[in-house]
Amino acid sequence: MISTQALLQVLASGLLMGLIYALIAVGLSLIFGLMDVVNFAHGEFLMLAMYTTFGLVFATTLDPVLMAPLVVAVMFGVGVSVYAGVVRFAMRATTNQGMVQIFATFGLAILIQGVAQYVFTPDFKSISHTWLGGKTLNVGGVFLPWPQIYGGVISLATFAGLYLLITRTDFGKALEATREDQGAVALVGIDRNRVFALGWGLGAALVGLAGAVLAIFYYIHPNVGGTFALIAYVTVALGGFGSIFGALVAGVVVGLVEALTTLILPPALKSVGIYALYLGVLFIRPSGLFGRL
Repeated sequence: MISTQALLQVLASGLLMGLIYALIAVGLSLIFGLMDVVNFAHGEFLMLAMYTTFGLVFATTLDPVLMAPLVVAVMFGVGVSVYAGVVRFAMRATTNQGMVQIFATFGLAILIQGVAQYVFTPDFKSISHTWLGGKTLNVGGVFLPWPQIYGGVISLATFAGLYLLITRTDFGKALEATREDQGAVALVGIDRNRVFALGWGLGAALVGLAGAVLAIFYYIHPNVGGTFALIAYVTVALGGFGSIFGALVAGVVVGLVEALTTLILPPALKSVGIYALYLGVLFIRPSGLFGRL
């Protein structure tokens, strides 16, 4: 019989990781909602962000918390470049456009991972000295690691910022207009390609921020993106493709379900609960919790 304190510990840990999962997934959801394109290199973007954080910390000896804005800026540039150099041309396909886009981003993922293995080697790396590393907050006997608390706060602040960006700025209005009708926006003077490029930049910047958070407490290696990418895909599908709010709710749900699954099954099978939940939702609501058919 599990104690109340142990249950609270599991729920708190699941909540914090769920907020980080939401931060990882929201960029993927944003891009899909904007362009109906699933970025299969999303996990590799996360991996690049973690290596960028590691490299900046190694070069400057500054804490990764201070490096996060620079990582976000770098990944924004990566996102814009990927759209301009790869996705824009894939979207010009006249036949099987969906498959062309899938293979373009999937091929990009393989390329990035291969280059990372060649440059960085498959060895695991970590940032050993950080302000938050190894520190916990004791709340009534429930121990919360400071890196995860930091990640949860950053995630909530990011979603609040996204809400303000989309509802209060001209770019946000252009983004929403392009999401609703890509063809009609040209009639009101909105450059669709520019919105797409900035949307990809924003999506990559968001996963870059998640990578900067993860690099504080998680091992860095060329395959690290794969594990989190699978969770991100499930999170986006569970919340509803293209729904930013859905990504937040689904991320929290996924984190809690994953944590609770460890109470029933061995830790190696913690993902079983996530996929079982998604399959259950799929039968009831195929569009996801907040998606539209």
